[in-house]
Amino acid sequence: MLRKIRITLALICFTLVTLLFLDFTGVLQGYFGVLAKVQFLPAVLALNVAAILFVVVLTLLCGRLYCSVICPLGVFQDIFSWLGNRGKKGKRGKFKFSNEKRIPRYGIFALFVVGIATSFPAAALIAPYSAYGRIATYILSPIYKLANNGLAYMAERLDSYMFYEVDVLLKGGIALGIAIATFVIIGAVAFFKGRAYCNTVCPVGTFLGLISRFAIFRPVVDTSKCIHCGMCERKCKSSCIDSKSGTFDYSRCVVCMDCIGNCNKGALRLTPVIPGHKRDEKTSAPQVDTSRRKFLGLATVLAAGSIAGVRAQDSAKVNLEDEGEGGLAPIQDKVAPERFGKIVPPGAQSYANLQSHCTACGLCIANCENNVLFAGRDLKPFMSYEKGYCRPECNRCSTVCPAGAIREIPLADKSSTQIGHAVWQFDLCIVNRDHQECGNCARHCPTGAIQMVAQDPDDPNSRKIPVVNTERCIGCGACENLCPARPVSAIYVEGHEMHRKV
Repeated sequence: MLRKIRITLALICFTLVTLLFLDFTGVLQGYFGVLAKVQFLPAVLALNVAAILFVVVLTLLCGRLYCSVICPLGVFQDIFSWLGNRGKKGKRGKFKFSNEKRIPRYGIFALFVVGIATSFPAAALIAPYSAYGRIATYILSPIYKLANNGLAYMAERLDSYMFYEVDVLLKGGIALGIAIATFVIIGAVAFFKGRAYCNTVCPVGTFLGLISRFAIFRPVVDTSKCIHCGMCERKCKSSCIDSKSGTFDYSRCVVCMDCIGNCNKGALRLTPVIPGHKRDEKTSAPQVDTSRRKFLGLATVLAAGSIAGVRAQDSAKVNLEDEGEGGLAPIQDKVAPERFGKIVPPGAQSYANLQSHCTACGLCIANCENNVLFAGRDLKPFMSYEKGYCRPECNRCSTVCPAGAIREIPLADKSSTQIGHAVWQFDLCIVNRDHQECGNCARHCPTGAIQMVAQDPDDPNSRKIPVVNTERCIGCGACENLCPARPVSAIYVEGHEMHRKV
């Protein structure tokens, strides 16, 4: 029963976290976005004290239950481990006890801490939430959108508008390659070796393992019932049960309760253990097994904590297609200009802040409905305006970021936050190159920072060219995106290292 409850909670959390990356409408973020904010590493980087305390207290109570229920990469490993344990031979289990690999485990953890402290990009490769986030963003999300577009196509033929098409774009070639490699490597390790990655490489698992040694509720062996059949050891995907001695390595146990669910003699149970107090199961008086009741109580607390802070959100889709935009059909795709400064979203406050807090999970990229966020070579997001621009009425990336890399910013503040400024290129503008009237950039500038002036000051009737007021420009990219010049826009945005109010 305990195992079934744990599996049910794990599948619910795993499904909801995955949908946070797939849901392009943004509706689920308002209700279940807390599941991203309680992921341990993002909570630490965001200094989310409530989430950190929640995970630590949960670990002190129940051991590494976080790794089996809340962590999406942990559940991902469990799924592949289950697949690898299927078949005739798998019915009896395939795992065996192994000693803790302390040197690689704590060595990797130390390097990870140094990498996070110095904003070294490679550190994000092994962070569990970020690793799964890249799988969801760059592999699952495009598949999900393609399926949605297929449904939209069929619905349109039936005169139904229940579904609508969305763009399916490659948001980063390097990020996609790393996501595929992560999927294959961690999936294969879990398929053959269970939780080997979780208990040797994962830094969050290592840290929580230090705490779980002192957990109150633990699986223990009743030696008066145990016949040392070894079933618990063969079913333990963490390889932390020594069936011969009847002992557990609680630093690696993820409290999956597979051992309890598969013990035919009822010799295993989840029970409170006082650290330092020795239990003699053979001589202890018969007790009522209240572990199930206590676990249900803890599960209720976990569920209540997961929905804390839920806020209402309007589910109506904002119509982002303005009449008259993109008046000229593109002859060829736009090419990104050579920028001297990377552009990062409003709410990031500065390029340095984003670098030091971002875990490269890709949640902001997956939720950017304007197609301006892409993954750089370091897997962290940057803005580019070939496919869209940062619309003043959208602040979704700042509301979904769990790590504090993009802090939530009100729409009123976003419209007055300068993340860059526009630069006009004389030789690329169609007014000069093709001798055509335009003014598209000025018409669509939301802050009125671009004015059209006569090209020849002595001839008021001469063609007009744009002049940028860099004090009013906020760097939204509307001018760059809607410029009809191809392949490089005649006006583009340079990013600012530090954002400021205008």
